[in-house]
Amino acid sequence: MDHLLHDLAPISCAGWEAIEDEAKSRLTTYLAARKLVDFVGPHGWDHSSTNLGRVAKISKSPTDGVTALQRRVLPLVELRAVFTVSRAEIDDIDRGAAVDLADLDHAAKRIALAENIAVFHGYKGADIKGITEVSSHAPVAFDGEFEHSPTAVAKAVDLLRQSGVDGPYGLAIGPVGYTGIIETTEHGGLLLLDHLRQILGGPVVWAPGVEEGVVLSLRGGDFHLESGQDLSIGYIDHDADKVHLYFEESFSFHVLEPDAAVSVRLVRS
Repeated sequence: MDHLLHDLAPISCAGWEAIEDEAKSRLTTYLAARKLVDFVGPHGWDHSSTNLGRVAKISKSPTDGVTALQRRVLPLVELRAVFTVSRAEIDDIDRGAAVDLADLDHAAKRIALAENIAVFHGYKGADIKGITEVSSHAPVAFDGEFEHSPTAVAKAVDLLRQSGVDGPYGLAIGPVGYTGIIETTEHGGLLLLDHLRQILGGPVVWAPGVEEGVVLSLRGGDFHLESGQDLSIGYIDHDADKVHLYFEESFSFHVLEPDAAVSVRLVRS
């Protein structure tokens, strides 16, 4: 029996399959960072840290004539989001009913949002420095007029190329900005979304948790999201009416090349 305790839950095989299928469909939509950075692993629940390949000098030697260095590692953070499923709903699933798992959907959104924020903007409590925190470039200004966004994105791409960072490139943008982009048609009838994709050579990604926008290289090797346990569902307990479950994952994130991303920041006049 593993630590997720599936065998103790009053849920049939059909019930678990329906819950996991619903979870996968929701998480695939919300997990924006994984569409743009390298996903390394998963290495398992017992994987505890990421090797940074660096050392720190220890000031006090264990004995005369000996120097000491300590390997630097980045501990993985464990995230958990709890949700409930009614036992009546589980019974209905076994009868062949369509799935209605609203609390699961909310929990999937919460944990995916936490992962996105950690990757793009950092998580100080877990010693994770996000892409926008580490970028070596000053942000590219954007005036908020969506028809001007190709100019801002083109400037960001040019900054990356001038730094020797090859493409293709991607754009992570928050939900409000993404909606503005898909609703905008440029002169001549070209969809703004298509124009941005042509400039980037890669995707424009709807990214909950991202503040404004981030243009980054998709060449690989620049950003590592290292997974211990990938997102999984575990069992807590149950009563006569509800089963209490949770999403859980463990991961670290680190930027290997600070030159490989540029923020696009809204500047209001």
